[in-house]
Amino acid sequence: MKNKCYSPYVLLLSLLLIISGSACKEKTDKPTEDKNPIVPVIFDTDISGDYDDVGAMGMLHALADKGEIEILGTVASNLSPLVAPTIEVINTYFGRPDIPVGALKTSGVYQDSRELHWPDSLMVNFPHTYKSNDDAPDAVKVYRRILAEQPDSSVTIVTVGFLSNLKNLLQSKPDTFSPLNGKDLVEKKVKHWVAMAGKFPSGKEVNVKRDSLASYYAISNWPTPIVFSGFEIGNKVLTGLRLIKEGPEDSPIRMAYAISIPKRPYDKFGRMSWDQTALLVAARGFDPYYTYKTGRFIPSEDGSNSWEDDPQGDHKYLVEKMPADSVAQVIENLMMHKPMP
Repeated sequence: MKNKCYSPYVLLLSLLLIISGSACKEKTDKPTEDKNPIVPVIFDTDISGDYDDVGAMGMLHALADKGEIEILGTVASNLSPLVAPTIEVINTYFGRPDIPVGALKTSGVYQDSRELHWPDSLMVNFPHTYKSNDDAPDAVKVYRRILAEQPDSSVTIVTVGFLSNLKNLLQSKPDTFSPLNGKDLVEKKVKHWVAMAGKFPSGKEVNVKRDSLASYYAISNWPTPIVFSGFEIGNKVLTGLRLIKEGPEDSPIRMAYAISIPKRPYDKFGRMSWDQTALLVAARGFDPYYTYKTGRFIPSEDGSNSWEDDPQGDHKYLVEKMPADSVAQVIENLMMHKPMP
């Protein structure tokens, strides 16, 4: 057999190909690092009191279908009897009937908009098992069970209603779910709380004002960072008209807006989107939608609030960055989302 002889050029070329192949494999096999982590969310709503909550719940499921959030639980902060059934209707429509639903079981606020007849219309037209809040478990028990099961410092709580449940959670005692009291359980498991609450730099806002003592207690004693989307933020973001015109015809989100907007002349240009702005930031962060001020939310027992700037503070409130019309476009796109097969 003849000995093979290779020129130095061929040997050099072979060596370069081997090095290049190894480098490409290393680059290809390396996991991507630019994917945002999925945000685990407990969503706390006074739905039935207003229909921007319906839009926010449509967004909630759209963001889950897009892989941006995981819905751990949905709880009601309103004593109006159709709140828990309404939550269940929307969870079921989006293919998630097993998401835990909890209801307020103590004193609190009863507020509804049933004169518009969208909550009872949803009950008639969409499947659900709860007939009233009475059929749903205690919201605090739902909170405690979910939090106890999650990794430490992982959960984002989003409130778009009254703060009665969070006051009750902070005051809760150890139980079969966790040996920790409520405040310690929150401190251990909650990454941050995002609230549609307050008016900045000062004022009175309904979610804080209606159960003012609960709000005062919850905000004063909360042990992790809080982000506030104030009244002035969502007040400029108008949605619903495009949803009515172009949204899925079988959608409970569309139905609520289609029933309500024509009955309220002040909504003729669209409904204010207070709750949706809080959820948007909880899922995607501030940029490019908003900047923020850092400091301390100062609650009063009468439901008013003021603000103190402090670069070391644990609280932030949103400041407009992207024009409100552009934010509305992003939000309404999510509200028009169709359920995944």
